[in-house]
Amino acid sequence: MARARIDDGLGRTAVKAYLADEAGASRDTKALAVRYTLQILAEQAEGNTVEVRVPPFGATQCIAGPRHTRGTPPNVVETDVATWLALATGTLAWPDGISSGRIHASGQRADLSAELPLFP
Repeated sequence: MARARIDDGLGRTAVKAYLADEAGASRDTKALAVRYTLQILAEQAEGNTVEVRVPPFGATQCIAGPRHTRGTPPNVVETDVATWLALATGTLAWPDGISSGRIHASGQRADLSAELPLFP
């Protein structure tokens, strides 16, 4: 069953609240901001080739191409909450996240540099 779409106003408010006070943001604010930005990524880069994981709050599939149906997907991107939201909002560039080890990406197609930031 598909998860209900997060309203843009509510999602953007959560992202702004997180950015205004990263250290003090509540768990609910972080969760909503992550889920909203993953939703935007999935809508802007439709597909099932890459799985993006931001534990413990969410995961999505994106990027057009070959689809995986079970087991560990061949193309995976995983980050923590702070790194993901920095990428989504443009305060961290993809190459910097890769070189610093903040982004764990595996597979030939696990490169989201063309899709990020979500809010330029």
